[in-house]
Amino acid sequence: MRLSLSEMSTPDATFAEDVAAYAAAGFDAIGIWEFKLPDDDEANIALLRSAGLAVSNCVPKIPSILPIDMPDLGAESDPSERIAAMCASVRRFAAYSPDCVICLTGPRGDRSPVDAQSIVADGLQQVAATARGAGVRIGLEPIHRSQRDTVSYVNTVAEAAAMLDEAGLPDVGLMLDSFNLWDDDGAVDWLRANGDRVAGFHVADMPGGGRTDRLLPGEVGSRTRDLVDAARAGGWSGSLDVEIFSTPAGFWGLPLAEATRRAHAAAASLLV
Repeated sequence: MRLSLSEMSTPDATFAEDVAAYAAAGFDAIGIWEFKLPDDDEANIALLRSAGLAVSNCVPKIPSILPIDMPDLGAESDPSERIAAMCASVRRFAAYSPDCVICLTGPRGDRSPVDAQSIVADGLQQVAATARGAGVRIGLEPIHRSQRDTVSYVNTVAEAAAMLDEAGLPDVGLMLDSFNLWDDDGAVDWLRANGDRVAGFHVADMPGGGRTDRLLPGEVGSRTRDLVDAARAGGWSGSLDVEIFSTPAGFWGLPLAEATRRAHAAAASLLV
C-alpha cells in the first residue's frame, strides 16, 4: 500500500516544491490538484519520475458536474460546459497514470431532485466514457453532509454507490475520504463488503466543535484507522492519500518540510 500526500495539504508550495518535499519526506505518491499543475505535462511527468513519485488521485480544475461553492474550482455555471471541462481534464490526467480522477456531483441548488439527478447521471456517463477511452478510472466522492448545499448532495457511501448503480456505471469507483465518512454510520460495514469498489482514499480526521478544518489521521481517536482497516479487509489496497484543508494558523502554516514529515508519519501509523 502506497503512502501519498494531496497537494491541497500544502497550498502555498508550487508543484515542483511539492514533488521535492513529498519525495524527501518518504511518500510514494502525490495527489495532484490541477490548479497547481504547470502547463508542460511532459516536464511535470519527468519531474515526478526523477523524484520516484507515482500519482494517486487527481482533482480537475472543475471537479463537479453542478456548480460548487469553493474558490478556484470553476466559475462556469452551465453543467454542459463543466462536463466538457472535466472530460478534458480526464484526458490530460491520463498521461500521469493516476489511481483515479475525482468527480463530485455538486449541490442541487434550486434544481429539483429529479432534474439534478438527471443532469448528474448524464454527466457521469459522459465523464466515464471519456475515462474508459483514456484508460483512467473515475472516483465519485461522497462529501460530508455539512457541505450538502455547497459541495455535493451525495453524502454517504450508500448514496454514492446507489447513484452509480442507477446510472449503469459499474466500472466507476468511489473516491472516499475519512473526514467525509466521519459520521456515516454504514461506512465501515459497506467497506468490508465492497472494498473492490474503492478507487481512492483520502485520510484526515475531523476536529469537531463546529470546526471546518482537518487534522492529521490519528489525532482524533481511531475513526480514520477503522475506515482504512475496513477497506483493506474488503480487498482494497490502493494509496493512502493524506488531504488536509486547514488555515494559516494550523497545518497550512507549517514549514513545508515539517508539514510533509508530520503527514508521512501520520499516514504510516495507519498501517502499523
